[in-house]
Amino acid sequence: MSGMRGLVFSIALTHIRARMRQTLVGVMGVAIGVGFSVMMAALMEGSQNDFVAQLVDSLPHISVTDEQREPPRQPADIVYDAAEIHGLTTRVLRPGIKNPFAIMAALEGWLPGTLAPSVQWKAVIRFAGRDTAASVTGIDPRREMNVSKLPTQIRSGSLDNLFKASNAIILGDGLAKKIGARVGNSIVVTAGSGNTISATVVALSHSGVSQVDDTQSYVLIKTGQILAGQTGLVNELRVKVRDVMQAREVARRIEAETGYKSVSWQEAHEDLLSAFQVRNIIMYTVVSAILMVASFGTYNIISTITHEKTRDIAIMKSLGFASRVIRQIFVVESMMIGVLGLLLGWVLGVCMTWGMGFIEIKSPFMDSTHLPVLYAPAHYVIAGLVALSASVIAGYFPARKAASLQPVEIIRGAS
Repeated sequence: MSGMRGLVFSIALTHIRARMRQTLVGVMGVAIGVGFSVMMAALMEGSQNDFVAQLVDSLPHISVTDEQREPPRQPADIVYDAAEIHGLTTRVLRPGIKNPFAIMAALEGWLPGTLAPSVQWKAVIRFAGRDTAASVTGIDPRREMNVSKLPTQIRSGSLDNLFKASNAIILGDGLAKKIGARVGNSIVVTAGSGNTISATVVALSHSGVSQVDDTQSYVLIKTGQILAGQTGLVNELRVKVRDVMQAREVARRIEAETGYKSVSWQEAHEDLLSAFQVRNIIMYTVVSAILMVASFGTYNIISTITHEKTRDIAIMKSLGFASRVIRQIFVVESMMIGVLGLLLGWVLGVCMTWGMGFIEIKSPFMDSTHLPVLYAPAHYVIAGLVALSASVIAGYFPARKAASLQPVEIIRGAS
């Protein structure tokens, strides 16, 4: 059996050597298909991961607010189960999370990450006669550095500057540009509660997400409570988990234990993640199409060899070679072309991906200066399996035709 396998391999190698130019064309076709497939997958998935990372870094992994998942029931509905009354207002509830620090202590006992309290409020910022709506977040700088990348996003100052001025405030650089404010300017902040303070701009922040940079500002948590008009108010817990992909499960457990609405970053960006799934399907479809087109070169080569070697096939069958062995010879030839193209394609894919990573991007809307690429072994494995499968399929049909030829008909000149 091993001797027959060696003979099959030897004959197949002789055939592809005899047509070296066509063999190289087929190998290069497979290699280019594999190389471009790897490069496209690395570029598309790298850009996707970079975009998701920016979203994750710009917001807490989990946001626990003083809201309820279900709307509050009408007072009459609570008292009268059989009655249905319309037009009544819900009872006024005091804003904020009840016993926030006790909840934090309970969560820290099992939470695979860190958390920090904050005060979220809407306000109007006024400077030089310009009024701009903004989100004001009261934070504890010592805890905030454990749940977000805000300390690394600070420009023209530092997070500790919040302690160095009375009613200090950090503005998103887009928001500061809107109102024309700079570090050191004094601005007026009026909250939705009607409370107004005069604040000093001590730093600017830049997250790279315009929706955040154009609206967000940060103050000390006590300053936020003054704006809200409620001492001790905490209406959001900001959570950072060690494994970002577990954020959804952790958010469900937090909501089950506290009763407060917990939103993971996946839930907050559900539409974008769905779009990425569709994008991945399109990407792998295009990659498979490229490799299938490359396999036609292998099909043409094996078909040509089959046509030229008809008399050799007749001789081998006359010597007792079974149709199965003839079929194996031409399938092995296609596999040789596929394997050589696969190995060369992997090298080409690494080089092309490496080269794409050096392309500089100059844009006022993003910080990154190079194309984000992802070096993932899965890309090479998938491209290799598809290319090898396509080569085998492309070689099978000519091989089946070769195996079906009858020696008598070939010798008589029929084909």
